[in-house]
Amino acid sequence: MANSNGDRPSLLGGSKTRVLITGGAGFFGSHLAEALLQQNHEVFILDDLSTGSIENIRDLKVRPGLQYWIDSVKNRPLLAELVDECDIIVHLAAAVGVRLIVDSPVHTIETNVNGTEIVLKAASKKKKLVLVASTSEVYGKSTRVPFREDDDLVLGATTKGRWSYAASKALDEFLALAYWKEKSLPVIIGRFFNIVGPRQASRYGMVLPNFVSQAMAGADVTVFGTGQQSRCFCYVGDAVQAVLRLLENPEAVGGIFNIGSDSEISIENLAQLVVERLGSKSKIRHIPYEQAYEEGFEDMARRKPSLEKIQALTGWRPVTTLDTCIDLVARYFEQKAGRIAGDSMPSRSSFAVGS
Repeated sequence: MANSNGDRPSLLGGSKTRVLITGGAGFFGSHLAEALLQQNHEVFILDDLSTGSIENIRDLKVRPGLQYWIDSVKNRPLLAELVDECDIIVHLAAAVGVRLIVDSPVHTIETNVNGTEIVLKAASKKKKLVLVASTSEVYGKSTRVPFREDDDLVLGATTKGRWSYAASKALDEFLALAYWKEKSLPVIIGRFFNIVGPRQASRYGMVLPNFVSQAMAGADVTVFGTGQQSRCFCYVGDAVQAVLRLLENPEAVGGIFNIGSDSEISIENLAQLVVERLGSKSKIRHIPYEQAYEEGFEDMARRKPSLEKIQALTGWRPVTTLDTCIDLVARYFEQKAGRIAGDSMPSRSSFAVGS
Protein backbone atom coordinates (compact mmCIF):
# COMPACT_ATOMS: atom_id res chain seq x y z
CA MET A 1 0.00 0.00 0.00
CA ALA A 2 1.06 3.62 -0.49
CA ASN A 3 2.63 5.53 2.33
CA SER A 4 0.41 7.68 4.52
CA ASN A 5 0.99 11.41 4.56
CA GLY A 6 2.94 11.16 7.79
CA ASP A 7 5.33 8.61 6.29
CA ARG A 8 6.04 10.56 3.15
CA PRO A 9 9.62 11.78 2.70
CA SER A 10 10.54 15.42 3.12
CA LEU A 11 10.50 17.02 -0.32
CA LEU A 12 12.34 19.92 -1.86
CA GLY A 13 12.33 22.71 0.70
CA GLY A 14 14.31 25.63 2.02
CA SER A 15 17.29 23.55 3.11
CA LYS A 16 19.93 22.36 0.67
CA THR A 17 18.74 19.30 -1.24
CA ARG A 18 20.67 17.08 -3.64
CA VAL A 19 18.75 16.56 -6.88
CA LEU A 20 19.77 14.11 -9.60
CA ILE A 21 18.51 15.10 -13.05
CA THR A 22 18.73 12.39 -15.69
CA GLY A 23 18.89 14.10 -19.06
CA GLY A 24 20.01 17.23 -17.24
CA ALA A 25 22.02 18.59 -20.18
CA GLY A 26 18.89 18.69 -22.31
CA PHE A 27 16.63 21.65 -22.97
CA PHE A 28 14.34 21.35 -19.97
CA GLY A 29 16.87 19.70 -17.68
CA SER A 30 19.38 22.52 -18.02
CA HIS A 31 16.76 25.13 -17.10
CA LEU A 32 15.66 23.07 -14.09
CA ALA A 33 19.27 22.65 -12.99
CA GLU A 34 19.78 26.41 -13.22
CA ALA A 35 16.72 27.12 -11.08
CA LEU A 36 17.75 24.60 -8.43
CA LEU A 37 21.25 26.05 -8.24
CA GLN A 38 19.76 29.52 -7.81
CA GLN A 39 17.94 28.16 -4.76
CA ASN A 40 21.27 26.86 -3.41
CA HIS A 41 20.44 23.20 -3.92
CA GLU A 42 23.04 20.74 -5.19
CA VAL A 43 22.51 19.30 -8.65
CA PHE A 44 23.82 16.08 -10.14
CA ILE A 45 23.42 15.79 -13.92
CA LEU A 46 23.58 12.48 -15.77
CA ASP A 47 23.30 12.76 -19.55
CA ASP A 48 24.65 10.74 -22.48
CA LEU A 49 24.33 13.78 -24.80
CA SER A 50 22.24 11.81 -27.30
CA THR A 51 19.80 14.73 -27.48
CA GLY A 52 21.29 17.03 -24.84
CA SER A 53 24.38 19.20 -25.19
CA ILE A 54 27.27 20.37 -23.03
CA GLU A 55 26.53 23.81 -24.45
CA ASN A 56 23.27 23.83 -22.48
CA ILE A 57 25.12 23.64 -19.16
CA ARG A 58 28.18 25.60 -20.23
CA ASP A 59 27.47 28.50 -17.89
CA LEU A 60 26.40 26.19 -15.05
CA LYS A 61 29.60 24.17 -14.85
CA VAL A 62 31.38 26.85 -12.87
CA ARG A 63 28.57 27.11 -10.32
CA PRO A 64 29.24 25.64 -6.89
CA GLY A 65 26.91 22.74 -6.26
CA LEU A 66 26.88 21.29 -9.78
CA GLN A 67 28.37 17.94 -10.72
CA TYR A 68 27.83 16.19 -14.04
CA TRP A 69 28.55 12.86 -15.66
CA ILE A 70 28.46 12.14 -19.40
CA ASP A 71 26.96 8.69 -19.26
CA SER A 72 23.69 6.78 -19.59
CA VAL A 73 21.10 5.79 -17.00
CA LYS A 74 21.80 2.27 -18.27
CA ASN A 75 25.14 2.42 -16.45
CA ARG A 76 23.60 0.75 -13.43
CA PRO A 77 26.59 0.98 -11.03
CA LEU A 78 27.00 4.71 -11.68
CA LEU A 79 23.26 5.34 -11.41
CA ALA A 80 23.09 3.42 -8.13
CA GLU A 81 25.93 5.52 -6.73
CA LEU A 82 24.26 8.79 -7.76
CA VAL A 83 20.89 7.69 -6.38
CA ASP A 84 22.57 6.90 -3.06
CA GLU A 85 24.09 10.38 -2.95
CA CYS A 86 20.95 12.34 -3.88
CA ASP A 87 17.65 13.12 -2.15
CA ILE A 88 15.39 13.50 -5.21
CA ILE A 89 15.53 12.20 -8.78
CA VAL A 90 13.99 14.07 -11.71
CA HIS A 91 13.89 11.56 -14.55
CA LEU A 92 13.93 13.44 -17.86
CA ALA A 93 16.20 11.16 -19.92
CA ALA A 94 14.17 9.95 -22.90
CA ALA A 95 13.96 9.79 -26.67
CA VAL A 96 12.12 12.95 -27.72
CA GLY A 97 10.91 14.68 -30.87
CA VAL A 98 8.61 13.44 -33.62
CA ARG A 99 11.48 13.13 -36.11
CA LEU A 100 13.50 10.87 -33.83
CA ILE A 101 10.43 8.81 -32.95
CA VAL A 102 9.54 8.18 -36.61
CA ASP A 103 13.12 7.45 -37.67
CA SER A 104 14.15 5.32 -34.67
CA PRO A 105 11.16 3.55 -33.08
CA VAL A 106 13.27 0.76 -31.53
CA HIS A 107 15.54 3.31 -29.86
CA THR A 108 12.49 5.26 -28.67
CA ILE A 109 10.80 2.31 -27.01
CA GLU A 110 13.94 0.81 -25.48
CA THR A 111 15.28 4.13 -24.20
CA ASN A 112 12.02 5.22 -22.59
CA VAL A 113 10.87 1.95 -21.07
CA ASN A 114 14.21 0.42 -20.08
CA GLY A 115 15.65 3.69 -18.82
CA THR A 116 12.66 4.41 -16.59
CA GLU A 117 12.65 0.87 -15.23
CA ILE A 118 16.31 1.13 -14.28
CA VAL A 119 15.81 4.49 -12.54
CA LEU A 120 12.75 3.34 -10.60
CA LYS A 121 14.42 0.11 -9.50
CA ALA A 122 17.51 1.99 -8.25
CA ALA A 123 15.38 4.61 -6.46
CA SER A 124 13.16 1.96 -4.89
CA LYS A 125 16.04 0.45 -2.93
CA LYS A 126 16.44 3.70 -0.99
CA LYS A 127 12.88 5.04 -1.33
CA LYS A 128 14.09 8.22 -3.04
CA LEU A 129 11.43 10.53 -4.49
CA VAL A 130 11.25 10.35 -8.30
CA LEU A 131 9.53 12.85 -10.58
CA VAL A 132 8.97 11.10 -13.91
CA ALA A 133 8.56 13.29 -16.99
CA SER A 134 5.71 12.13 -19.20
CA THR A 135 4.06 13.83 -22.13
CA SER A 136 0.80 15.13 -23.55
CA GLU A 137 1.31 12.53 -26.29
CA VAL A 138 -0.18 9.88 -23.99
CA TYR A 139 -3.65 11.37 -24.58
CA GLY A 140 -3.26 10.25 -28.18
CA LYS A 141 -6.24 10.87 -30.45
CA SER A 142 -8.66 11.73 -27.68
CA THR A 143 -11.15 14.42 -28.67
CA ARG A 144 -12.20 15.21 -25.11
CA VAL A 145 -10.64 18.65 -24.73
CA PRO A 146 -9.26 19.97 -22.45
CA PHE A 147 -7.39 16.81 -21.44
CA ARG A 148 -7.75 15.84 -17.78
CA GLU A 149 -5.34 13.60 -15.96
CA ASP A 150 -7.91 10.85 -15.36
CA ASP A 151 -9.23 10.79 -18.94
CA ASP A 152 -9.04 7.64 -21.04
CA LEU A 153 -6.03 7.43 -23.37
CA VAL A 154 -6.82 6.88 -27.07
CA LEU A 155 -3.84 5.66 -29.07
CA GLY A 156 -3.66 4.72 -32.73
CA ALA A 157 -2.92 1.31 -34.21
CA THR A 158 0.38 -0.42 -33.43
CA THR A 159 1.09 -0.37 -37.17
CA LYS A 160 1.47 3.40 -36.87
CA GLY A 161 4.98 3.89 -35.46
CA ARG A 162 4.13 7.44 -34.49
CA TRP A 163 2.28 6.10 -31.43
CA SER A 164 5.26 4.16 -30.07
CA TYR A 165 6.42 7.20 -28.12
CA ALA A 166 3.01 7.72 -26.49
CA ALA A 167 2.77 4.02 -25.65
CA SER A 168 6.26 3.95 -24.14
CA LYS A 169 5.57 6.97 -21.95
CA ALA A 170 2.20 5.58 -20.87
CA LEU A 171 4.02 2.41 -19.81
CA ASP A 172 6.49 4.60 -17.87
CA GLU A 173 3.50 6.05 -16.00
CA PHE A 174 2.02 2.62 -15.28
CA LEU A 175 5.38 1.42 -14.01
CA ALA A 176 5.96 4.47 -11.81
CA LEU A 177 2.51 4.21 -10.23
CA ALA A 178 2.99 0.47 -9.73
CA TYR A 179 6.20 1.16 -7.80
CA TRP A 180 4.28 3.68 -5.67
CA LYS A 181 1.36 1.37 -4.94
CA GLU A 182 3.26 -1.89 -4.52
CA LYS A 183 6.67 -0.83 -3.21
CA SER A 184 5.85 2.54 -1.59
CA LEU A 185 8.32 4.38 -3.83
CA PRO A 186 7.29 8.06 -3.79
CA VAL A 187 6.68 9.19 -7.37
CA ILE A 188 5.21 12.21 -9.12
CA ILE A 189 4.30 12.22 -12.82
CA GLY A 190 4.36 15.41 -14.89
CA ARG A 191 2.71 15.39 -18.30
CA PHE A 192 4.39 18.15 -20.29
CA PHE A 193 2.58 20.03 -23.07
CA ASN A 194 4.75 21.69 -25.74
CA ILE A 195 7.35 23.38 -23.56
CA VAL A 196 9.34 26.04 -25.45
CA GLY A 197 12.17 28.47 -24.88
CA PRO A 198 15.91 29.07 -25.27
CA ARG A 199 18.16 25.99 -25.76
CA GLN A 200 15.46 23.95 -27.45
CA ALA A 201 16.88 22.23 -30.53
CA SER A 202 15.01 22.33 -33.83
CA ARG A 203 16.60 19.22 -35.31
CA TYR A 204 14.11 16.81 -33.72
CA GLY A 205 11.00 18.46 -35.14
CA MET A 206 10.29 20.99 -32.35
CA VAL A 207 7.99 23.41 -34.07
CA LEU A 208 8.70 26.80 -32.46
CA PRO A 209 12.51 26.78 -32.80
CA ASN A 210 12.05 25.51 -36.36
CA PHE A 211 9.74 28.39 -37.24
CA VAL A 212 11.93 30.99 -35.54
CA SER A 213 15.16 29.81 -37.17
CA GLN A 214 13.50 29.68 -40.60
CA ALA A 215 11.98 33.14 -40.22
CA MET A 216 15.26 34.62 -39.01
CA ALA A 217 17.02 33.20 -42.06
CA GLY A 218 14.34 34.48 -44.44
CA ALA A 219 13.60 30.93 -45.53
CA ASP A 220 10.16 29.45 -46.04
CA VAL A 221 8.44 28.63 -42.75
CA THR A 222 7.36 25.04 -43.23
CA VAL A 223 4.02 23.97 -41.78
CA PHE A 224 3.30 20.25 -41.79
CA GLY A 225 -0.20 19.14 -42.73
CA THR A 226 -3.05 21.64 -43.03
CA GLY A 227 -1.78 23.82 -40.19
CA GLN A 228 -5.22 23.72 -38.57
CA GLN A 229 -3.98 21.40 -35.82
CA SER A 230 -3.70 23.40 -32.59
CA ARG A 231 -1.31 23.32 -29.65
CA CYS A 232 -0.66 25.19 -26.39
CA PHE A 233 2.88 26.47 -25.86
CA CYS A 234 4.32 26.97 -22.38
CA TYR A 235 7.50 28.85 -21.56
CA VAL A 236 10.19 26.63 -20.05
CA GLY A 237 10.70 28.92 -17.08
CA ASP A 238 7.03 28.61 -16.15
CA ALA A 239 7.18 24.81 -16.50
CA VAL A 240 10.26 24.71 -14.26
CA GLN A 241 8.31 26.55 -11.57
CA ALA A 242 5.53 23.96 -11.88
CA VAL A 243 8.03 21.16 -11.26
CA LEU A 244 9.55 22.97 -8.28
CA ARG A 245 6.13 23.47 -6.72
CA LEU A 246 5.28 19.79 -7.17
CA LEU A 247 8.59 18.78 -5.61
CA GLU A 248 7.86 21.02 -2.64
CA ASN A 249 4.42 19.55 -1.99
CA PRO A 250 4.06 16.14 -0.27
CA GLU A 251 0.47 15.94 -1.51
CA ALA A 252 1.77 15.65 -5.08
CA VAL A 253 3.23 12.20 -4.38
CA GLY A 254 1.35 9.46 -6.24
CA GLY A 255 -0.27 11.97 -8.59
CA ILE A 256 -0.26 12.81 -12.30
CA PHE A 257 -0.23 16.49 -13.28
CA ASN A 258 -0.57 18.30 -16.59
CA ILE A 259 2.14 20.95 -17.02
CA GLY A 260 1.67 23.45 -19.83
CA SER A 261 -0.32 26.39 -21.10
CA ASP A 262 -4.04 26.25 -21.86
CA SER A 263 -3.84 29.09 -24.39
CA GLU A 264 -4.47 27.44 -27.77
CA ILE A 265 -3.20 28.44 -31.22
CA SER A 266 -3.24 26.71 -34.61
CA ILE A 267 0.11 25.85 -36.16
CA GLU A 268 -0.79 27.99 -39.18
CA ASN A 269 -1.43 30.99 -36.93
CA LEU A 270 1.75 30.27 -34.98
CA ALA A 271 3.76 30.43 -38.21
CA GLN A 272 2.10 33.74 -39.13
CA LEU A 273 2.74 35.13 -35.65
CA VAL A 274 6.43 34.21 -35.79
CA VAL A 275 6.87 35.83 -39.19
CA GLU A 276 5.08 39.01 -38.07
CA ARG A 277 6.80 39.14 -34.69
CA LEU A 278 10.27 38.90 -36.23
CA GLY A 279 9.51 41.22 -39.14
CA SER A 280 10.53 38.47 -41.53
CA LYS A 281 9.84 38.29 -45.27
CA SER A 282 9.49 34.51 -45.07
CA LYS A 283 6.61 32.81 -46.83
CA ILE A 284 4.60 30.01 -45.23
CA ARG A 285 4.84 26.72 -47.09
CA HIS A 286 2.76 23.62 -46.35
CA ILE A 287 4.31 20.16 -46.49
CA PRO A 288 2.10 17.04 -46.41
CA TYR A 289 2.67 14.77 -43.43
CA GLU A 290 3.56 11.91 -45.78
CA GLN A 291 6.41 13.97 -47.18
CA ALA A 292 7.55 15.34 -43.81
CA TYR A 293 7.49 12.05 -41.91
CA GLU A 294 6.10 8.83 -43.37
CA GLU A 295 3.16 7.41 -45.30
CA GLY A 296 0.03 7.25 -43.14
CA PHE A 297 1.40 9.56 -40.41
CA GLU A 298 -1.28 10.52 -37.88
CA ASP A 299 -1.48 13.62 -35.72
CA MET A 300 -3.82 15.06 -33.09
CA ALA A 301 -6.22 17.82 -34.12
CA ARG A 302 -5.98 19.54 -30.72
CA ARG A 303 -3.83 19.20 -27.64
CA LYS A 304 -5.01 21.36 -24.73
CA PRO A 305 -4.54 20.55 -21.03
CA SER A 306 -6.79 21.13 -18.10
CA LEU A 307 -4.68 22.85 -15.44
CA GLU A 308 -7.27 22.58 -12.67
CA LYS A 309 -5.48 19.82 -10.77
CA ILE A 310 -2.03 21.40 -10.52
CA GLN A 311 -3.51 24.85 -9.85
CA ALA A 312 -5.70 23.52 -7.05
CA LEU A 313 -2.75 21.81 -5.37
CA THR A 314 0.04 24.34 -5.92
CA GLY A 315 -1.53 27.56 -7.21
CA TRP A 316 0.63 27.33 -10.34
CA ARG A 317 -0.36 28.80 -13.67
CA PRO A 318 1.85 29.84 -16.59
CA VAL A 319 2.40 33.58 -16.87
CA THR A 320 4.62 34.10 -19.93
CA THR A 321 2.95 35.09 -23.21
CA LEU A 322 3.61 33.37 -26.52
CA ASP A 323 4.92 36.66 -27.93
CA THR A 324 7.55 36.71 -25.20
CA CYS A 325 8.44 33.07 -25.89
CA ILE A 326 9.07 33.90 -29.56
CA ASP A 327 11.23 36.89 -28.61
CA LEU A 328 13.30 34.83 -26.16
CA VAL A 329 13.88 32.02 -28.66
CA ALA A 330 14.93 34.53 -31.34
CA ARG A 331 17.30 36.27 -28.90
CA TYR A 332 18.83 32.91 -27.99
CA PHE A 333 19.51 32.09 -31.66
CA GLU A 334 21.09 35.51 -32.14
CA GLN A 335 23.33 35.06 -29.11
CA LYS A 336 24.24 31.52 -30.18
CA ALA A 337 25.19 32.74 -33.67
CA GLY A 338 27.38 35.43 -32.09
CA ARG A 339 29.13 32.87 -29.87
CA ILE A 340 29.79 30.54 -32.78
CA ALA A 341 31.22 33.35 -34.89
CA GLY A 342 33.80 34.34 -32.29
CA ASP A 343 33.94 31.29 -30.09
CA SER A 344 37.18 29.69 -29.03
CA MET A 345 35.44 27.15 -26.78
CA PRO A 346 37.21 23.76 -26.75
CA SER A 347 35.59 20.79 -28.45
CA ARG A 348 33.21 18.50 -26.59
CA SER A 349 35.89 15.82 -26.25
CA SER A 350 38.10 18.12 -24.20
CA PHE A 351 35.54 18.57 -21.42
CA ALA A 352 36.25 16.66 -18.23
CA VAL A 353 33.69 14.04 -17.34
CA GLY A 354 32.35 14.49 -13.82
CA SER A 355 32.62 17.39 -11.43
